[in-house]
Amino acid sequence: MKSKKTCSKNSKKGKNRGTRNTKSCKNPPFLPPEAEEGNIEYKLKLVNPTQYRFEHLATQMKWRLQEGRGEAVYQIGVEDNGLLVGLSQDDMKASLKTLRRMAEKVGADITILREREVDYDSDTPRKIAEVLVRKVPDDQQFLDLRVAVLGNVDSGKSTLLGVLTQGELDNGRGRARLNLFRHLHEIQTGRTSSISFEILGFNSKGEVVNYSGSRTAEEICESSSKMITFIDLAGHHKYLKTTIFGLTSYCPDFAMLVVGANTGIAGTTREHLGLAMALKVPIFIVVSKVDLCSRGTVERTVRQLERVLKQPGCNKVPMLVSNADDAVTAAQRFAQSPSITPIFTLSSVSGESLDLLKVFFNILPPLSNSKEQEELMQQLTEFQVDEIYTVPEVGTVVGGTLYSGICREGERLVVGPTDEGRFLGLKVCSIQRNRSACRVLRAGQAATLALGNFDRSLLRKGMVMVSPEMNPTICWLFEAEIVLLFHAKTFRKGFQVTVHVGNVRQTATVERLHGKEELRTGEKAVVRFRFIKHPEYLKVGAKLLFREGVTKGIGHVTHIQSASLFQNQP
Repeated sequence: MKSKKTCSKNSKKGKNRGTRNTKSCKNPPFLPPEAEEGNIEYKLKLVNPTQYRFEHLATQMKWRLQEGRGEAVYQIGVEDNGLLVGLSQDDMKASLKTLRRMAEKVGADITILREREVDYDSDTPRKIAEVLVRKVPDDQQFLDLRVAVLGNVDSGKSTLLGVLTQGELDNGRGRARLNLFRHLHEIQTGRTSSISFEILGFNSKGEVVNYSGSRTAEEICESSSKMITFIDLAGHHKYLKTTIFGLTSYCPDFAMLVVGANTGIAGTTREHLGLAMALKVPIFIVVSKVDLCSRGTVERTVRQLERVLKQPGCNKVPMLVSNADDAVTAAQRFAQSPSITPIFTLSSVSGESLDLLKVFFNILPPLSNSKEQEELMQQLTEFQVDEIYTVPEVGTVVGGTLYSGICREGERLVVGPTDEGRFLGLKVCSIQRNRSACRVLRAGQAATLALGNFDRSLLRKGMVMVSPEMNPTICWLFEAEIVLLFHAKTFRKGFQVTVHVGNVRQTATVERLHGKEELRTGEKAVVRFRFIKHPEYLKVGAKLLFREGVTKGIGHVTHIQSASLFQNQP
């Protein structure tokens, strides 16, 4: 954003002209210059292009869509250097018509996100338009974003998801969340204890596609160009290990922290915020239950959140979203800068400001660009096992995320490590994504794989399924550079902690602290850990989180001692 000085200059200019557009002082007079890469394209105008020029423009749109994995944003009325020139009404109409033709040619749809007037030296009002171009889904290639839902117990996480995904408002007594619960005790207590997944789709025109109108999950997938998969995590402190597992193993793109307007920052809220930040997951905040509180209480909760976010440990820039224009800006700036933290205030009962959150989800771009995605897909197959089920007439089914490579139906992989440190061969019989059948799984996508009559007792959470030529390294011993976040006494050799690395969750003993006898809160060290039960598949550089009672620490794996060199068990 530009400085206030520029703004005041603009507003003075506006006053001299009889205040034609006082609102424009909010917007900077120019955007950052257009980038060669990425999915944002600036166009001054697109009035009656020649056939050759039109072909060139369509090819350019194809490239921008590819960069944004099926999504692109066009700024019309803007020069390549970012100057907001604006167009007259007729030119804008003609330019949008050309843009629609280009989109049709490449199999996409366009949605005007916003139009705004600009103060440019002319007497006629001039506008710029921001347009979202989104590819019509083909062959299940919808854009999939994973959002982990965090927050204290009773902050309204499951209710908010119920309202978003079912399309019906809550009755104030928890009706909306009943479809999300997986166990009887969750329905009885109203508390989530397990990890559940919910989906919200957007079609190529930017309209919401959810379970309203009695759609099945398969129909939602078929008619969506973009899917938001919500990972509903537990708020209660008792289920903290489940929440940490959800955050580390399901690799969410973003985290949504839900805070009750009536309770403010309470219980596990700070802890969940800290976890998301330790794992470097970009976070945005939703203040729910505003229908229960006075305006003053809501403002007090927002101020409390802003204070916490600005603290030296967080260094975040809070951004309160109060209208659709804010929601568009928030989505774009949030993806560009990890320090921006949008804050929404809404109600799942009255539906107040719920549309702003939907606008935000619709525009939210993916974090990784197409190039990074391509590089991951060219590596060998590696699938992390997070859940294991037995399904009647199907057999053993595993759920998880494909970390790298491509996985096809009928492919032969090896799964492990077992307790003895071996890998066993198996065949992928069928694949399902978001409850609908799928032939090919690409890196970064979550899915369930049917393994036929493979013995379920040989599998456990934390295993990996990899291509046989990978020759995976497994270890009992590993070293990590850690920071001790909190510890009641001192942390020393012989101490046992539960270690979380990706989908691995196991107790490990501290074997050695390099160069130190003991660690205190806030200190750094390189520590050697040894797993207690069985060897695990780890990678150097993986993020690590450990806990034991009130003890907590974060870090990353720096060295792995391969089990082939070190066979004897502890």
